[in-house]
Amino acid sequence: MRIAVVSEHASPLAAPGVLAFGGQSGHVAELSAAMVRRGHEVTVYTRRTDPRARAQVVTGAGYRVIHVPAGPPVPLPVEQTLSHLGEFGTYLQRHWARDTPDLVHAHHWMSGLAAELAARVHNLPVVVSFHTLGVVKRRHEGLADTSPRSRIRFERMIATRAAQVLATCADEAVELARMGVPRFRTSVVPAGVDATRFDPDGPALERSARRRVVSVGKLVRRKGFETAIKALQELPSTELLVAGGPVGDDVEEGSEARRLRRVADEYGVADRVRLLGTVSRARLPQLLRSADVVLCTPWYAPFGRVALEAMACRKPVVATAVGGLLDTVVDGVTGRLVAPPEPIAVARAVRPLLDDATLRETWGVAGYQRACTRYTWERAAIDTVAAYRRAVPECAERISSSGW
Repeated sequence: MRIAVVSEHASPLAAPGVLAFGGQSGHVAELSAAMVRRGHEVTVYTRRTDPRARAQVVTGAGYRVIHVPAGPPVPLPVEQTLSHLGEFGTYLQRHWARDTPDLVHAHHWMSGLAAELAARVHNLPVVVSFHTLGVVKRRHEGLADTSPRSRIRFERMIATRAAQVLATCADEAVELARMGVPRFRTSVVPAGVDATRFDPDGPALERSARRRVVSVGKLVRRKGFETAIKALQELPSTELLVAGGPVGDDVEEGSEARRLRRVADEYGVADRVRLLGTVSRARLPQLLRSADVVLCTPWYAPFGRVALEAMACRKPVVATAVGGLLDTVVDGVTGRLVAPPEPIAVARAVRPLLDDATLRETWGVAGYQRACTRYTWERAAIDTVAAYRRAVPECAERISSSGW
């Protein structure tokens, strides 16, 4: 099968050395590689952000990346690329006229907008993965949401026109139904985890405190690190390590970092809170292995990648009962789900795990087994192909006979 993957602002070639890699960029890279391993031909279209970048690159994993000339060849904030989508879509339309794929898979609403416009000319089926829905982002962030006002309207249009929409969790599927997307055109396909990188048997970072809790994510308010810091007041002899940098500035100067330090001072736990800044992807498994418990307390989570990576490292997870975390973490089996994510409730969920090594090991093993069976990238590729079959039912017989 010849698959055109549109990932307008998130290149799978983005440097994996920083924690920011692993969201949409990592998803596209890992899924494309898994699809190639299953015998498919994959071409990823992403906006050119470097004038020195080659027009086309064939990756070591076997998929091709095409850098689309749309707007200035420099990195831009996601919101500023909207005005260049017309140019992006025109390129796709012309390119697909001479190199026609069997199906188009767009990641994110802006990619979906460009893909829909270009695919319509060639009568190509379009599958869309939103990763984050604007209506959910607006609900939780309010005035802090920097998305264009038109985003929710465009997402509804893209979703209702798509041949199939791939939701990353059941909660997102419910949101899509509220937007008017028929349930038969929605498939729940969670992301995967690289179990060769995130595993329990590698080295772990050294620790000085008797007990350690770890939280990971971009240093922004919606990740809920404040809740984790406040919970530490109820967890004596425990240190909290927060891994992740702010968006756009240095960790020492970032406003969120300063705010979190003030919270730690106010609650008398500053000596037990360490803001590590950006942690490389290579070092992240070592950090997770060093934890007794991994905390994930975001306001919302379309998938919950960190929880899954922690589970693959055989660590119990205490998480907010939202979005993808509701699917990933099994309450009382692989960890605890907390709702609402108040500091006292989080502390009560964490304390038994810190006090009971057997419980930590039992839940850690269950999480490891769940991550390595349900959430591999190979499984994600199989589920994605099944969604492609539903997107083009008239080709179902050809799809099955050709090994799709």
